[in-house]
Order: sequence, then C-alpha cells, then structure tokens
Amino acid sequence: MSDFLSDNDDLRFYIEQAIDWERLYAESSRMDGPESVYESFEEARETWGDILQLIATFSAEQIAPHWKELDTEGMELVDGEVSFGPRLQGIMDKLNELELHGMCLPAAVGGMSCPLMLYSLSVELVGRADVSVMAHHGFHGGIALAMLFYSAMEGTTEFDPERGELISTRFQDAIETILSGEAWGSMDITESDAGSDMGALRTVGRQDAAGDWTVKGQKIFITSGHGRWHFVIARTEDSGASDDPMAGLGGLSLFLVEAFRDEDDGSRTRFSTVERLEEKLGHHASATVAISFEDSPAQLIGKRGEGFKYMLLLMNNARISVGLESIGLAESALRAARDYASVRRSMGKTIDKHEMIADYLEEMETDIRGLRALAIDAAFHEELSQRVQLRLQYQAPEDPEEKAALEEERRSLMWRSRLATPLLKFLGAEKAVEICRRSLQIHGGSGYMTEYPVEKYLRDALVLPIYEGTTQIQALMATKDSLLYILKNPAGFAKRYAEVRWARRTARDPLQRRVAELRANVHAAQVTLIRWIVQGKLSHVPVTGWSKVMRDWDTKVDFAPALLHAEKLAQMLADALIVELLAEQAERWPERKIWLERYLERAEPRSRFELDRIRTTGQRLLDELKAEEPATAQAAK
Repeated sequence: MSDFLSDNDDLRFYIEQAIDWERLYAESSRMDGPESVYESFEEARETWGDILQLIATFSAEQIAPHWKELDTEGMELVDGEVSFGPRLQGIMDKLNELELHGMCLPAAVGGMSCPLMLYSLSVELVGRADVSVMAHHGFHGGIALAMLFYSAMEGTTEFDPERGELISTRFQDAIETILSGEAWGSMDITESDAGSDMGALRTVGRQDAAGDWTVKGQKIFITSGHGRWHFVIARTEDSGASDDPMAGLGGLSLFLVEAFRDEDDGSRTRFSTVERLEEKLGHHASATVAISFEDSPAQLIGKRGEGFKYMLLLMNNARISVGLESIGLAESALRAARDYASVRRSMGKTIDKHEMIADYLEEMETDIRGLRALAIDAAFHEELSQRVQLRLQYQAPEDPEEKAALEEERRSLMWRSRLATPLLKFLGAEKAVEICRRSLQIHGGSGYMTEYPVEKYLRDALVLPIYEGTTQIQALMATKDSLLYILKNPAGFAKRYAEVRWARRTARDPLQRRVAELRANVHAAQVTLIRWIVQGKLSHVPVTGWSKVMRDWDTKVDFAPALLHAEKLAQMLADALIVELLAEQAERWPERKIWLERYLERAEPRSRFELDRIRTTGQRLLDELKAEEPATAQAAK
C-alpha cells in the first residue's frame, strides 16, 4: 500500500505550496528561547515534512489494513477499567514510540515545537486510516497542549520575554505524563438532557473553607473518558431568576480533574467512576464512557464563571479536527468507490464509465477539495489567533502603535476563524455522511456486506454531524454571527453588498463574476432574513438606533426566521467562502483553476435553490409555532 501523501496531490499542494509555513514557524518558535529546536526555518520545514511523511506511511501501513479488527475486536469494562483489544493497543503503543503526542508542544516542556497546522494535517491522514483511532489519539497531545494554553491564558505560565523562553507552566507534571504515554485526557461536557444546551448542565463545583474545589455529577458520551485527566465544566454559581447573569452559561466554571492516581505500590486510587462503556453504531476503536464524579478533587482553571470562555478554546480546535476527520473519512470512501467502480463491469463497460456514476465520483472529489481548502483556512487562522494572543500577553510590543496593530491583527484572525470553523464542522460532517452513503451505493449489494469497509465508513460517519456541536448548532452559530454583524454595522454591509453586485457585472474574469454572484446570493439571503426579522422590531427605529434596540433582543424569539433557515444560509455561506478561497488559489496557481470551475458548477445551482427557499418558505410554519406558544407555556407551568 502506498502512503497517504504520495497519492494525494491536493494535500501535497497545501503542504508544498499554499501553507505559509514561514509565518507559522515564526510564531511557533517564540517560546523556544535561545536554544531553539531548529537552527533555521529551512531545517524546521524539512523536519516537519519528514514527520508528515512518517504519519502518512504509518497510517497507510499500520492502521488502514486492520480496519476489520479495529471494528470488531471490541473493548471491555472490567472492574471500572477499560481495556483495548490487542490491535488497537498495539497501534497506540507504536504511536507512543513515535513520540507524536508532544509534536506541537514547545521544547521547554518536552515537545517538538511544531505548528498546530502539522497536527491538523495529521488528523486527516490518521482519520483516513480510521477515524476512531484518530479520535482517541487526539486526546493525548491535544489535551496536553490545552493544558499549556490554559495556564498561559490564566497567567500561571512563567515566561522570560527578553530571552523568549518558557520557564514553567502550571500543569507541567500532567503534561509530562501525557508526553510519556502514561496518560491521556478528555473534555467532559455532555450530560443527560444537557447536550447542546450547556446552560442546563447540573454537574456542580464546590469550594470548601480552605479554598479547595471538588466536582460532583455525571458526564455521558465522553470520548476517551477512561483517561486520567479530565477538563470538566460544572456550575459553580447559584442563579436566581432566569435573567440572572449567573444563570445559564454565566455560572459555569472549568476544572481539571484527575480521575485516578497510580500509587508507588502498584495500586490505583480512583477519584471518579467509569459507570459504563457505551455500545455504539460505529467508532468501535474509540472508547466512549459515562463517568461520575463524587466530590472529586479539582483544580479551577481561570476564574469562576469563565468556564464557557475557556471551553471554547477546546471546542473550536475540536471542531476543526472533526472537519479534518470528515475529510479523511470521505477520502477513504471516495477511493474505495473509485477502485470498485473501475473494475465492476455492467452493460459492457466498467461502471465508472456510466454517466451517473462518473458524475457521482467527480462531485465527491470536488466536494473534498473544497472542504480541504476551507479546513486549511480555518486551521491556519485559528492557530495564528491563539499564538498572537499569547504574544500580546507575554511579548507585547512596547510601542503603543505596534501593540494596537497586533491587537487588530488578533481580532481579524479570530473573526476569520470564527467565520470558517462552524462552516467547516457543518459542511464537512454532512458531506462525509453523504460521500460515505454514495460510496456504499456505488458498491451496490457488496457495499452492504461487511466484506467491504464502506458500510463501516458510513457507520463511522454518522456521528460526525453530532459530536463537538451538532450540525444544527454550527449552522445557528454561523447564521447568528453573520446577521448580528450586519445589524451592528448596517452601513458597512450595504457598502459590501454594493461592491459585490458591481463586481458580478464588471469583473473581467468570467470566473470572478461567478464568484461574486455566489456572494451576492448570500447577501440577498441575508437581506431577506434581516427584513423578516426587523418587520416588527426595527420598522420605526432609525438605522443609527439599531444597536441600542438589539441589546434588548431575545435571539430565541426575535431571530426565529433566521433560526428556521440557518442550515440553508450556512450552506450558502460555506459555498461562497470555498469559492473565494479557490479563486485566490487560481489567481496564484493557474493549474488550480479547474477546481474553482468544478466547484462553481455544483455550488451555483445550489445557491440559487437555497436563496429561493429562504425567500419563499417558512412563514406558515412560524405562524403555526407562534400560535402554539401560549398553550405550550401554560403546559410548562
């Protein structure tokens, strides 16, 4: 079997040409001090390429061929401990031997000082081999890196700005256990009846008279939740009325909880209980557990009431990872479909030469390439936004103008990441399901049999639109952000809308006119929703007064039309951003033009369709829901 880089020209394009590795090197090496891991950018770039090649080969040779064992050998919960099957345990042991858990950590804590982008690319490579193996692997180095970032954010990391050297960090001991392969972690959010609605969480954190914290409650559906280190979000503030700022998200805090400790005599002291090992439709090489904390000792991260802010750091990175897992899985499904179709004969020719199947295969490949452009963009801007934030905190320029410019850059990077990340999670997860479903269909009856891996691909894909924030939550986030941004700056939106409408008529390049047309459709959909929203709210308020009125809005009620059409608008937003990214590539690298053309062929009719649905549907349903509100409210009482 070939490795997973040499056979993927699109992924190599980003690695060899498109990614600004020099900028990432400049930022990722800032904590190395005088004794840098690398003598030069050239050495770093070569080393990073070797690491990616190692991962690509390992994934192709050591993980992918064992898909059936990983899917069927299972794992057990015995005396409160989860044990892996021999194949999965062997893979994890080898990953540990390769020392990949510390890939993106600075040298001061035992890492390789690689950019987060390197980890992001590895997610696709390992995910292509097996997404459940990738899910578990991600809770090693990813949790260790989160520990470092959390310590830095709360100010408990000691840093020498003159030498540019990280001296110590709060969770150093925990990080070392992960880097050694002894432990891993998890993020514990979901509870019964509190999945997407984090404000309904019931796990509590309590502080005693001595100032020590404990956590009590149960978390469910926790990936790799049998590990030692747990980031647990819990309620610490007692709320009064529903409008109390400590109600909902405002009363949550984040804790690091050590689930168990191994003693010198070989025994294990537990501070939590793994209640059950979930039996799942797919992802069989990843443990998912329910875990209970009974007054478990806990370390508060940051300040009380800041839990949601800190959790967003983990969730944003996790959502980008899910997007890349989706691409890896879709890549496997596409290649399986293409290989099967090239040898399966029907009506005198192989089925890949039948028009409908050929169209399927081309659309699958085009979607994957568009998603990869979006994923690289999201990962790049998220990483830089985090690193620039750390620079402002620990190495801020003394010159006020330079500092202000850096702060403006941080805001711009964060906004771009905030725009791209939910769209990637939304579209990547949904496309993974669609592409795996099509791959199974192309295999016909064989696809339904366990002899082929495509039925496993589909089972594994079905969770992607659910975990780390459902498809619907991602669409709502993207829609709210885009519309609230307009309402806060309507004059700026009107100017951009006029520019796009002008570009779609006057751009010299026909492809650029088509790109502008997609963005114009997005703006038209946004205008439709804004007009719908403001009919009863802002119809008698001047534009200059919109921001003041918005402070009194309840988005659950006042944004009802946008909430109804969120997935439609999110699809349009994602397509528009993807074609803009592909257009930028086509301008720099003319050989990329073909992928812009292919993506536009698919996106243009989809955009017109979604715009028409937003313009013409939904009022009847909203009227019916509104009429039912009094009866629903009375029943709730």
